[in-house]
Amino acid sequence: MFKLSDVFILLAVAVSFAVSGLLWFEGELMAGLFTAIWVPSILAFGIYFKLSSLNARGIQS
Repeated sequence: MFKLSDVFILLAVAVSFAVSGLLWFEGELMAGLFTAIWVPSILAFGIYFKLSSLNARGIQS
């Protein structure tokens, strides 16, 4: 179900979310917001690459 690349993408999202929260609660509000916008970007790239690999293998949705 989950490939290794999926695990790495979810790990990157979790690390970005944790760093964002850490920065926010330490008072670095702008840096926290900056790293918080990485989360949807990483997820979007992960979805794009997942769909690209499915399409390359000939799996149509």
